Formats: sequence, structure tokens, C-alpha cells
Amino acid sequence: MTVKNELVALEVEREVKAFLYREARLLDTEQWDDWLALMHEEVHYWMPGIENRRREDKLGQYSADHMAYFDDHLRDLTRRVERFKQATAWAENPPTRNVHIVSNVEVFAGENEDEFVVHSCIFSVRSRGLNEHFEIAARREDVLRRVDGELKILRRKILIPNATLLCKNINTFL
Repeated sequence: MTVKNELVALEVEREVKAFLYREARLLDTEQWDDWLALMHEEVHYWMPGIENRRREDKLGQYSADHMAYFDDHLRDLTRRVERFKQATAWAENPPTRNVHIVSNVEVFAGENEDEFVVHSCIFSVRSRGLNEHFEIAARREDVLRRVDGELKILRRKILIPNATLLCKNINTFL
């Protein structure tokens, strides 16, 4: 992902922030089809696992060659949404209550005129049943592309700081 380090105009920054806040609300209110409509047809939604490595190790902590919690395209995301909507989805009965908090949003000009590179932080709180409560914090690197006047998520990379996932599943999107 190439960042020109060129901040966008304030009205574009406001538009991108409103887009991200709306996305969080759609996820929290289980408006899955509306959330899917925010995806570009060529979306790549990736959340690599992290490996504890020494600084001098050139492979780095996050690698495309290793495990990922999400490594999805539109077809995969659509399948996950369809599963969430099924009454037989055991991980969603009782339903999970979600809160997504988006912050630290920075918006830069992308490689193309109609693209934006967006850095943000996400804090996801999930609760279900009487005593299940899980929190996930992450940094996100997105590429948004304007299509027919609307922003769409072309690429999303989600980076969690934990080497071990501290919850039993990820039955949400981040």
C-alpha cells in the first residue's frame, strides 16, 4: 500500500470519517447487506496473525505467508454474512451485541485520483449471554475507492497486537 503522505482536503476527510462511522453502526446493528454494499467488488479483507519475532528477522511480525484470521474476498464475506443471518448459526444464538469504536483516522491521497489510504484504530466490544465479554483492539489500513460517487472498501488490513487471540472466536467483522 503506497502512501503519498499527502493529506486530503478537510471535506474528503470528513466524508471518509462519516463512511467509517456509518460502517461501524451497520455492523453494530446487524445491517449485514448494507455493510456488504460498502465493499468494492475486488475487496481484499485481511487480518494476518501476528508472530513474535526478533527485530532483526526480516520476515516481520505480519506475513502473507503465514496464518490469517481473515483472508477474504467479496465471495467469502458474502458467505460469512449469509451464515450470520441463519437461525442455526450457533455462535449467534443468543445474538452477539457489538460495539465498534473507530478513532485515530488519518486520510491520505492514494495511488490513483479516486483512491484514499486510510489509517485508523478500531476497538470492538462483543458481549453475548450473561457473562461472555470480549474486546479486540486493532490498527486498520484501508484503501477506499470512489465508485459512481460512493466510497467502497477496496482493501482492508487489520493488525491486532496480540500474538494469541484472547477470545474463542471472531464472530464479527472489524
